[in-house]
Amino acid sequence: MMATMKLFTGVFLFFWQIAKIVLISLAIIVPIRYFIIQPFFVRGASMQPAFESGDYLVVNEIGYRISDPKRGDVVIFRPPTNGRQFYIKRIVGLPGETVKIEDGKVWVGEDELTEKSLEEEYISGFTPGSVHAKLGKDEYFLLGDNRNASLDSRSFGPVDRRAIVGKAWIRAWPFMTFKVISRPVY
Repeated sequence: MMATMKLFTGVFLFFWQIAKIVLISLAIIVPIRYFIIQPFFVRGASMQPAFESGDYLVVNEIGYRISDPKRGDVVIFRPPTNGRQFYIKRIVGLPGETVKIEDGKVWVGEDELTEKSLEEEYISGFTPGSVHAKLGKDEYFLLGDNRNASLDSRSFGPVDRRAIVGKAWIRAWPFMTFKVISRPVY
């Protein structure tokens, strides 16, 4: 009887230790996963050549709680047309700016005097379409790098700041292309 009791106590203590480790791990991992960084798989060709379908990215979700998104940042967001999906695009237009797409070029500025053409070395070709959009206080204009294969702000309009989940921070896979993602200089 005493041996059975010791065995039961030993087994109980073993499982109790495992349960504590699992609970502590979850208490650490879950908040990090849902509030600080999040994994994201690229699907589709809209961000080529910067990102290929199947790339595994780590998204910084906390950075935009501290500072505002900047032009050139690659962001993960929920499009206005479908709040369940996540899209990946590059910020081209900032709040309060006017974005104009004409003759294959993207122009941004607060007015016609400050308007400038973006030198976008990360794209090949030109930007199809004709757009003239005045962005509101919390609105961003987002475009894919592969403009011929991208469903972006040219189609669904500006994206509200609250729809932006975070900034693409690290390309973790494929391992041969591992890198910290940087913003282009305009």
